[in-house]
Amino acid sequence: MTEVEIENENAAIAKAYKQLLKVSYTTLSKEDKKLIRKAFDVAVDAHKEQRRKSGEAYIFHPIAVATIVASEIGLDATSIAAALLHDVVEDNEDYSIKDIEQLFGETVARIVDGLTKISSLKKDTDVSLQAENFRKMLLTLNDDVRVIIIKIADRLHNMQTMDSMRPDKQVKIASETLYIYAPLAHRIGLYNIKTELEDLSLKYTEPEIYNDILNKMQESKQEQDAYIQEFNKVIKSSLDKEDLSYEIKGRPKSIFSIKRKMAKQGVSFDEVYDKFAVRIIYRTDTENEKFIAWKIYSVVTDHFRPNPMRLRDWISSPKSTGYEALHITVMGPKGRWVEVQIRSERMNEIAEKGYAAHYKYKNNDKEDNLDIWINRLQEALESQETNAVDFVEQFKLNLYSKEIFVFTPKGDLKSLPKGATPLDFAFNIHTQVGMKTRGAKVNGKLVPLSHELKSGDQVDVLTSENAKPNPNWLNYATTSRARSKIKSLLREEKKEIAEDGKEILRRKLKQLKITLNEKSVNEMVNHFKLKTSLDLFYRIGIGTISNPMLKEYAASRSNALVSFIKNKITRKASVSKEDLEKDEITNKYDLLVFGKEEEKLDYKLASCCNPIPGDSVFGFLTINEGIKVHKKNCPNALSMQSNYAYRIMQAKWIDSSQQEFAAQITLSGIDNLGLVNDITKVISSNMHVNMNSISFQSDDGIFSGKINVIVKNRALLKKLMENLRKINGIDKVTRA
Repeated sequence: MTEVEIENENAAIAKAYKQLLKVSYTTLSKEDKKLIRKAFDVAVDAHKEQRRKSGEAYIFHPIAVATIVASEIGLDATSIAAALLHDVVEDNEDYSIKDIEQLFGETVARIVDGLTKISSLKKDTDVSLQAENFRKMLLTLNDDVRVIIIKIADRLHNMQTMDSMRPDKQVKIASETLYIYAPLAHRIGLYNIKTELEDLSLKYTEPEIYNDILNKMQESKQEQDAYIQEFNKVIKSSLDKEDLSYEIKGRPKSIFSIKRKMAKQGVSFDEVYDKFAVRIIYRTDTENEKFIAWKIYSVVTDHFRPNPMRLRDWISSPKSTGYEALHITVMGPKGRWVEVQIRSERMNEIAEKGYAAHYKYKNNDKEDNLDIWINRLQEALESQETNAVDFVEQFKLNLYSKEIFVFTPKGDLKSLPKGATPLDFAFNIHTQVGMKTRGAKVNGKLVPLSHELKSGDQVDVLTSENAKPNPNWLNYATTSRARSKIKSLLREEKKEIAEDGKEILRRKLKQLKITLNEKSVNEMVNHFKLKTSLDLFYRIGIGTISNPMLKEYAASRSNALVSFIKNKITRKASVSKEDLEKDEITNKYDLLVFGKEEEKLDYKLASCCNPIPGDSVFGFLTINEGIKVHKKNCPNALSMQSNYAYRIMQAKWIDSSQQEFAAQITLSGIDNLGLVNDITKVISSNMHVNMNSISFQSDDGIFSGKINVIVKNRALLKKLMENLRKINGIDKVTRA
């Protein structure tokens, strides 16, 4: 570089730095400016040898990130300093976290350390690794939520300056942004940044669609401005009569949301009717804020007919992101539906700045939604049981879900995702309430646990000390909090059954003159083609492995050679009844299920990585061949995840003994006093059998009945039927 070029570059750096101080949302004191100047000097020194891919000096990147943090997100001087320093430790060996702490204090050092940890995560986009990285990134919330916010700003600037990168890199980074950073920005309430991240991601993942919509929006801008003028003209005099201080703006919908609408509704660009919204922002004091919002609503609806189905009152019940506004859809000029958003200046700032404005206006007497969210997130992160991909899928599901508001019996308001059930509500109140749920009343009426709640419902959870979760609960729960708790409670129950099974096995082996020790346990695990001793003890506990099977194991143990010959003969001979029972626990041991509902779907195993039962896998939705199952460390996983994140499906091998099956038993015999009581007693004393329905009738002393039960396997059903036959008066017990 020539001296003139160096001089020009230094002048541009100084100009960018001055701009940073000028645009800061918070008022900077002298001390603040000193701190920021010091951070700037350290960053300039640390990055002096570095250049970005575009050729410009690297220091422009930290300044740009700090500017986003200062103006668009509105964080304080500490955050601005940390943003300037975010790459210093990672990119320069002369500076350590200890040096940063000595120079800038413990808070800045903690934030920089959190950002350095995120950057040093493996740069791999294998689905599971990427998800694991995401979980680790969220763990830095432990340190300081500002870590995540600066990371989002860092990602935004990288997305804004990605033109000089290789196309494959662009697609990889853009898909990761859609997969992780946009949902996160949305949840923290950074709507403007979330929108820009989505649009920029679309620019690189689907450039043709992006450019097509962008051009059409630019063409229609003039028409949009004219429409806003017309709308404004109609209501201006009425609003002025009320002596209100306000501003009316048009806000175009994002390219990404228009593309999503076009795909969802199967329409062209011209057929998307609400391509922009009208925003009325008014100035007022806190006492009159709500009153004036409804006054403006009244004026707007005096002139334009509202759509009663499209009223959204987020002033009385703010979203859990802290968003407040009144949204109405009205029939505007030229017979077009228009969304009108009514917000005070305070509400508008919270919508645009999220976290920072929230804290600027925060009343000490109100619990902050962001705090609640971070606490919930901490709880989810601390559950180490969850598989990382499941965690991310559940996390994202809860981020983007629309909200409903329901009431507790005492009238407190609770926010839940759309589609939530009474079970989600129970776990939302407290894990102990969820665990002991026996049933629920909605608006005073008993409802099934799978009942979908609606906004305004009053929910009363009925609990019982004897109630406990069962696998069906996973079909009724939709929130990640409830599902992760249920899964861990079911695992606990499995361990308890396995404990009992271990003792039963010890007794049974004693009769067969075999000692229960590590050697015999390993032999049985191999013999029954299982994976762990827990599987073995659990199956003994629920009765899937029967006495004849254990005898067969004992015989094979005492005479391996005879057993070998016998197996050969058995293979050629017809399958015996005992072998059928054995098949039930071996061949059907592994089932492949998909999605959060754990559905059984048709699939093919991918030939590139040949997954086998037990491998960590994911499903990939192909165009012509349905679902292809790949290992999570498949060589093709990286490109699939980067390019087609939306086609990836959760998949896992599950233990078939965890599945439950419905069966119907018919009984007949001689009617006598107390017979029904005897029958229900036998069923309820069978630990692993649930009764669904029961119907009996008596005809001139002859009794007949039908019982629908839920069992884990055939062996349990057989045992139950044997016990029913022993009841005095029962003549016949058959399976329908």
